[in-house]
Amino acid sequence: MTTLTAPPAAGPTAPEDPTERIGELRGVIDACDAEIIELVRRRLEVSQEIGALRAASGGTRLSLSREQQVLSRFRTELGPDGAALGMMLLRQGRGHL
Repeated sequence: MTTLTAPPAAGPTAPEDPTERIGELRGVIDACDAEIIELVRRRLEVSQEIGALRAASGGTRLSLSREQQVLSRFRTELGPDGAALGMMLLRQGRGHL
């Protein structure tokens, strides 16, 4: 995975047009969004395969303890909204119950 960084801020001797800087930063956000979308797609594929394998082996499609681990990690790293994001990803990955 490529690590994206914002273009460097203008130094004290070279003031930059705020409109230009905003455009650069929006480009960085667009690149981040593209990576996030690709990672979410990959995560959904993996999650759906795990659910199918669990069901095929006689288990349930989901593991509540595993879901709690995922939610805890998202909450710890991103705060309360992170837990909401984690829940959305879990719901998408497992599909309709």
